[in-house]
Amino acid sequence: MTITKVYIVYYSLHGHVEIMAREIQRGANSVSGVEAKLWKVAETLPEQVLEKMKAPEKPDDVPEIRPEQLVEADGFIFGFPSRFGVMAAQFKAFFDATHEIWASQALAGKPAGIFWSTGFHGGGQELTALTAITQLAHHGMVFVPLGYTFGSGMFEMNEVKGGSSYGSGTYAADGSRQPTNLELQQAFHQGKYVAEITTKLKNSN
Repeated sequence: MTITKVYIVYYSLHGHVEIMAREIQRGANSVSGVEAKLWKVAETLPEQVLEKMKAPEKPDDVPEIRPEQLVEADGFIFGFPSRFGVMAAQFKAFFDATHEIWASQALAGKPAGIFWSTGFHGGGQELTALTAITQLAHHGMVFVPLGYTFGSGMFEMNEVKGGSSYGSGTYAADGSRQPTNLELQQAFHQGKYVAEITTKLKNSN
């Protein structure tokens, strides 16, 4: 059986995006023939700043990715917290370092999804995804939105739920709120959905 490689590449400061990433990995790995791997991007903040922000230690079981390693994957799901409505600077710095593979268009035609975390309702639940699409477009990647494939969970009105038709998401509030069961279910669904599309595209070549 041919293995389809899906890379889940993320940055997480307080752990919310990491929790989502692990659930997305579970969803992707539920698809037959898919090997989904977690990667984190490099931290750019000094240790003293991280301490003041009370940021927890980064997980030891997730390796740090180098830009050139992206070419190994058949598809991607990128995750990051929002900063003033756009992806966190750490993740933007990672994309900024992909110049060489951009020049060769080595990622063109490969599918990619997006997930995120924001503080509150006005923090960029849709804008963060919309502005991130520019990175995919320049690489020629195929953006895979979630659409309304999550079904009734997309229309939940009785509880706070992150995410949108662009991808799965969560709210961190002041940092104390954790992803809910519904948000994690949507993350699992996104992982499965993007993995299925990645497999179809790979097998059609």
